Amino acid sequence: MMRVTELHDAQFRERRIAVGEFDGVHLGHLAVIDGCDSVLTFEPHPRAVVGPTGAPPLLTTLAQKIDVLAAIGVDELVVANFDEAFSQMEADAFITDILIERLGATEVSVGQNFRFGRKARGDAELLLSDTRFVARIADIVESEHGVISSSRIRDLVKAGDLESAAALLGRPFEMRGTVVDGEKRGRELGYPTANIKPDPICVIPPTGIYACTSNSLPAVASLGVRPTFEAEGELLLEVHLLDFSGDLYGQELKVELLQRLRGELKFDGIEPLIKQMKLDSEQAAAVCQSHAV
Repeated sequence: MMRVTELHDAQFRERRIAVGEFDGVHLGHLAVIDGCDSVLTFEPHPRAVVGPTGAPPLLTTLAQKIDVLAAIGVDELVVANFDEAFSQMEADAFITDILIERLGATEVSVGQNFRFGRKARGDAELLLSDTRFVARIADIVESEHGVISSSRIRDLVKAGDLESAAALLGRPFEMRGTVVDGEKRGRELGYPTANIKPDPICVIPPTGIYACTSNSLPAVASLGVRPTFEAEGELLLEVHLLDFSGDLYGQELKVELLQRLRGELKFDGIEPLIKQMKLDSEQAAAVCQSHAV
């Protein structure tokens, strides 16, 4: 089981450590992490503290990041509290006080664009010049969709291109949350849903209908405001698990979005809505089946 350690609680030991924010833990990040037993990341996103416009919408919360890193076999995740004081640490002090004296780094792996220390003065060249550990600078990873980066994946998710986003992430884009009580309209229509509120700190795809898996089960989901019933409804992700019955209220739901099937529509009555929900469910089932092969 992967250990999750706050930086101030980290015990000194020799570590082969990858350093970065790693939002999304995408295929480019995996190239940085490859061969390392530990990962040092920052919480909150550094741009929330030093960025002129704040942090970007996240691809992964810390909890999601933990799950992905544990799944790929990382031994320990060290989480540094990135506050104002941390942002003022000089680059040399970060290397000596954090990487060497606190974490015992024998190898340090970063991406080519990694910057650290006060005013981002530290870079890959500074790490390479330090003889107290072996520095490895991972090459930028490209795919048929271009350079793999968190910003590129955010743009794809915002555009509803979940297939391309998954290709760069190395897995489907996931939304998660605790199931909340709803109006129970889906149950009345024959399509009961488990509803979660999108995390406001995370990137949110466009409204519409999605083929997805939910807690590893095939599902169809509606992300939207329910215009057929409400003029200004609250944004919800309503998930109908195919061939499932049970009570999910209060449970955490993990929803992997596979494909956007269509945009959100306003229907002139219940019957055309039910007819479309049947078609959406059938199409989602086919998409889920194709991903299961």
